[in-house]
Amino acid sequence: MLESDVEKHLCKRVKNELHGWALKFVSPGQNGVPDRIVLVPMGRIYFVETKAPGKKLRKLQEWVCGLIKGLGFAILRLDTKDKVDAFVREVMSNGI
Repeated sequence: MLESDVEKHLCKRVKNELHGWALKFVSPGQNGVPDRIVLVPMGRIYFVETKAPGKKLRKLQEWVCGLIKGLGFAILRLDTKDKVDAFVREVMSNGI
């Protein structure tokens, strides 16, 4: 499975089941930002880095994710469709 497969699955589930947006996050001048900013009803925001199964974050990605987490935002690394599904279930039950 490719990273793009996980990312497409995330976008589809967020749109169809969470009624939200999984916006592509591109930040000129700042490398290492997560792939998606997920916006769902009731003002909930999640930063999501998608990866191919078993792939790890690069050092810069770890650093940037640490900064975002330090600001109090939820940040996740999802590397399988099953993990995407678990994320969606958790959000639907008002978790995370």
